[in-house]
Amino acid sequence: MASITIDISESQLQKLQNLAKIHGIPPEALLRESIEDLLSSAKSEFTNAANYVLNKNAKLYRRLA
Repeated sequence: MASITIDISESQLQKLQNLAKIHGIPPEALLRESIEDLLSSAKSEFTNAANYVLNKNAKLYRRLA
């Protein structure tokens, strides 16, 4: 597994620790899950947009083929 080091402010660290405590998980786990959600939603949003364009223009693409 790869690792990344980032610099955050003390106030951001405090907010992260508080949020992790509320959810009952370590801050590292909260960050890992947040990153996974971000990466999954970006892929999902792109897939949805691509499917919309392909479906919307399907007749045009068939005529051009």
